[in-house]
Amino acid sequence: MKTDGVPTDRYALIGYPVSHSRSPFIHGMFAAATDQNMLYQLIEVLPGRVTDDIRSFFDLGGKGLNVTVPYKGAAADTVDILTTRASDAHAVNTIFRDDSGALVGDNTDGVGLTRDLEENLNLTLAGQNILILGAGGATHGVLGPLLDRKPSAVCIANRTLERAAELAARYLGKGHIHVSGFHNIGRGPFDLIINATSAGLSGDIPPLPPEIIHSQTICYDMSYKSGGTPFTTWAQEHGVAMAHQGLGMLVEQAAEAFFIWRGIRPNTEPVLRALRENTPAKTL
Repeated sequence: MKTDGVPTDRYALIGYPVSHSRSPFIHGMFAAATDQNMLYQLIEVLPGRVTDDIRSFFDLGGKGLNVTVPYKGAAADTVDILTTRASDAHAVNTIFRDDSGALVGDNTDGVGLTRDLEENLNLTLAGQNILILGAGGATHGVLGPLLDRKPSAVCIANRTLERAAELAARYLGKGHIHVSGFHNIGRGPFDLIINATSAGLSGDIPPLPPEIIHSQTICYDMSYKSGGTPFTTWAQEHGVAMAHQGLGMLVEQAAEAFFIWRGIRPNTEPVLRALRENTPAKTL
């Protein structure tokens, strides 16, 4: 595809599966609003093919890739250079080729979450007591940026305590981090509770003690679903101050990737408004 003789720059999301993704819509709106000549596609990559398919995409002239589950770790092993935030997260969700031809892996999940919390939802993270549910890939991508905001403490609760402890150990000295299982969460109540588990959309809510909340607690689910997720429903039933879903994080992490690729920071408000008009169940 060309516009006035200028080749269209190609971008894509790779993962398995990817057919549900809103990324083409999001980046299409960003491109239209900023007058960028680019095409964003979905590429479903079969297990065992991710390294070859990433390099092939760029060898064939592709300009940038997003990476979603389950390949963020494999992407980190494929690229030539990791940014600090990708190295800290041990995961890559954004790839570009630098001037030397090297493939650079970045991670925009953390900035997407913090920007949604601080700028879209007007929340303060500094000095807050924060609980994160889950110690999987989603938490890996956001823990560093959350700690950069200087909360008073962060507790990571996970079904497997050892996995939470391993993640916390990587950030030793960067903040006050505690770990626990779901049944014995201490050090509460919490000011902000973030659900980073993927099981919430199926209704599998961890067995959370009500003592973790107080009347001013804010709950945030990194998943999103029309009408609310099981976690936000649980939060509202237990009288929290506010319960938010992660659609804003999805848009903000995409905006950061767009800025990395195109050097322009798009306005996210119109995209968020358009997406909220029709939001079926999806996971980040």
